[in-house]
Amino acid sequence: MDKPITTLFMLVSVDGKISTGCTDKLDVDKDFPKITGIKEGLQQYYDIEKTTDLYSLNSGLVQAKVGANKPQKNIAKLPVRFLIIDNKPHLNKIGVDNFIRKSKKLFIITTNKNHPAFSRKDTDNLEIIYYPKKIDFVDLFRKLKQDFGVKRMTIQTGGTLNAIFLREKLINKLSIVVAPTLIGGKDTPSLIDGKSLSSIRELPNVKALKLKSVKKLNDSYLHLKYDVINDTKIN
Repeated sequence: MDKPITTLFMLVSVDGKISTGCTDKLDVDKDFPKITGIKEGLQQYYDIEKTTDLYSLNSGLVQAKVGANKPQKNIAKLPVRFLIIDNKPHLNKIGVDNFIRKSKKLFIITTNKNHPAFSRKDTDNLEIIYYPKKIDFVDLFRKLKQDFGVKRMTIQTGGTLNAIFLREKLINKLSIVVAPTLIGGKDTPSLIDGKSLSSIRELPNVKALKLKSVKKLNDSYLHLKYDVINDTKIN
């Protein structure tokens, strides 16, 4: 296999939403702890998160949304190697510094030649992977395996990137913690967003799943694990 074995690990509502709404002001990490019937079992998700792969793929957008750019004191160095996809950029200098301080190694993947990470490129635990126009994710995953020895990687990005990875057959496994809630909203981010299919010719982009385990957690939470069947067969 010329790419890492990847697991998409997410916290979702029963209707597949990964946020509480369509604006950056709304977020499950901020909002679920406020809601009776959801907050009681939420810590189980964070406990499971601590057991995921030591290579963690994230997006700058999601990290900025949860406060990565705020000054942080007494940051503990983690054994985790963070890989941040960040083109805009969404991370500022403070956010980059926070990740450098807490990461065993930080990878910034970007198309932005003015990304603030470039001002720290001589830092020992920082690696910048630059694409001049568009990130080739198939090439990126291959590079991570062949050049940096990444064998297993957890994906925790947003619905748009998740859709790209799914279409490119870059997701091998799903590990989903289902919170006991319905959120709704057609513009609220879901587990897989991106462009909708519009023709029968696109059906090979639909991926079947093979259930590997179901665990009933406390307070009506579930933990579901699937293998992704990336070679879709159409009869």
